[in-house]
Amino acid sequence: MVTAQEPIFPAHHARQRGSRLDHARVFRVRDESVVQANSLSSVLSEFAETMLTDFRIQAILDHLVKRIVDVLPISSAGVTLISPGSAPQYVASSDPAALVFERLQTNLGQGPCWVAYRSGKPVLIPDLAADHSFPRFGPPAVAAGMAAVFSFPMWHGEGRLGSLDLYRDTVGALGADDVAAAQTLANVAAAYLLNAQARQQALEARDRFRENSLHDALTGLPNRVLLAQRLEHAAARAQRSGTMAAVLFADLDRFKQVNDTYGHAVGDQLLIDVGARLASLVRPGDTLARISGDEFVILCEDLTAPDDAERLAARIDRAFAAPFTVAGHELVMTASVGIAYSGPNRAINYQLVNDADVAMYQAKRKGGAAHVIDLRDAASAAQHRDLAADLRAATATGALDLAYQPIVRTTDGRVTGVEALLRWTHPSIGPIPALTAIAVAGHDDLIQHIGAWVLERSCHDQVSWLAAHPETPLELSVNVSVRQLMGRDFAGTVANVLRSTGMNPTALVLEVTEGIFITDVEQTMNVLLDLRALGVRLALDDFGTGYCSLSYLQHFPVDIIKIDQAFTATLGRGPASAAIVAAVTQLAHGLGMTVTAEGVETADQRDELASIGCENAQGFHYARPMTSRDIAARLALAPGHPVHLPQGAGQQPGDYPGSRAGRQQPIPRQRPEPHPQAPWKQG
Repeated sequence: MVTAQEPIFPAHHARQRGSRLDHARVFRVRDESVVQANSLSSVLSEFAETMLTDFRIQAILDHLVKRIVDVLPISSAGVTLISPGSAPQYVASSDPAALVFERLQTNLGQGPCWVAYRSGKPVLIPDLAADHSFPRFGPPAVAAGMAAVFSFPMWHGEGRLGSLDLYRDTVGALGADDVAAAQTLANVAAAYLLNAQARQQALEARDRFRENSLHDALTGLPNRVLLAQRLEHAAARAQRSGTMAAVLFADLDRFKQVNDTYGHAVGDQLLIDVGARLASLVRPGDTLARISGDEFVILCEDLTAPDDAERLAARIDRAFAAPFTVAGHELVMTASVGIAYSGPNRAINYQLVNDADVAMYQAKRKGGAAHVIDLRDAASAAQHRDLAADLRAATATGALDLAYQPIVRTTDGRVTGVEALLRWTHPSIGPIPALTAIAVAGHDDLIQHIGAWVLERSCHDQVSWLAAHPETPLELSVNVSVRQLMGRDFAGTVANVLRSTGMNPTALVLEVTEGIFITDVEQTMNVLLDLRALGVRLALDDFGTGYCSLSYLQHFPVDIIKIDQAFTATLGRGPASAAIVAAVTQLAHGLGMTVTAEGVETADQRDELASIGCENAQGFHYARPMTSRDIAARLALAPGHPVHLPQGAGQQPGDYPGSRAGRQQPIPRQRPEPHPQAPWKQG
């Protein structure tokens, strides 16, 4: 609740009635029977203009009561809020005298503001000295200089917030027009307070959202967004000091078996314990982050030699020699560790994390545990060149593939669309994580070629499903990188794909990340408007994990907000996550957008999202990513009828078989999104 700052006012505030006429700020004498319409209109207009601004609530209320003094035949005014079971609270006053009168009613628990609030009717006392309705309030108020008082209830719908109190230092009644104007102003003040309260709650939710977007909800460690920021700071410090940095990427071996054997709760606690043990190993200036699933990253700054990072890797290996005791179970764990060292003349950026990730997978292929692989300088460059050549060959020979993750309506499980996800299986290495493929493609123009291929192939698949099952249309979501979006005539490329495949533009949703907001804003807006002109819809992916300011949502033509799985994963573990998701959902709805939640793993999460009002969701609770043939087979199971997921869905939330009965599946390890230019996602 808004509170007023208490002004300092002189000890000689109590004066006889009429003495203030000799004061330097004598109020203008007006005809007490008529309030000039243009003056009242001016006040209301000024007040209305503040409803959607970021002006401080207190400043606006203070301005309001001062303007009321300008348009009504009174000497001062104040606003008092009253709620059942709590003391009144004065929140605004036009001058020190009004503040004295507001405090007097509050402290005594008696006065016209109380009666106006309780009765819902104005209380009009033109001569307070002759009125005996308030024996405790009247005499001290008269002694303080009050001659007349008029209190008006502040209505909102069927309820009341408090009262608007008008004071005069001379005896006299208000005219009928003045009374009507005062009641209008009281109601307007109530409307603003409600609006301001909602705005304040939204701002607080945004701040919580931002804070949570920088830390892992489970362990409290920095997440990949904060890690990226720390890398930027490390780069700046390294330029000044000439020192180097290293990134260690640690991945738990066989963590999925823990989830499968002991359950999700034990797996979560193990991750918390692993984070705590790793935190005890790092130096004070280092950063330990959990970026996804069972993956931890350590950023080591101010290194003088590679041996510093290697010694830390050895400490990690020794730390895992001791078992973890979780819920009475003794768990022996190991970790595969990859190192990427900045080296002389090498930039410190997120590519270090990608390189360390590649090194970690090499260690895992060698058996994990004590194997530590270090990618640096020439070896790293050579491996990237080899993978880039292999990826280019895979693109040319059709060795890339797509999978599709269903997007489901939360209320009944109906499948409304799918999201295209890239798959690449290397002929000798095996499945390549999307993060690695994107890191490799990011060094070349491959990222645009692959993005274009994903768009054309997925549109072709969607058209083939629709041709076989015209009664069951599915929307198609395709991820677009910042580089691809800002490339030459991207809207023309999309138009050509739509034309060549025959796909309905309204069924295509292009997903962009918050990274578009840090590029050329004018060019970005033009591209997005060109896409909208084609009939294509736009989704803001991974909302809350990047650079998005809420103000951008008012201006950019976004249709869908996709809430990142980092927030979905913590639903049910406390009120904060639900409050954040609810705030984002309400914000999106207020801007005419729909909401899709990513990473839904359990029936409880689904039910929570449905109760909040989130329209759509996707995640392993509904289905794992499927091939195009799998999608076609699902559609063929019930020709002419919509598909529902999971099996048995179609009822209202809470009516699914096993809902809220502990049927939680282990959460499969999901790879993190690349930073921040992914044209596709790992599903």
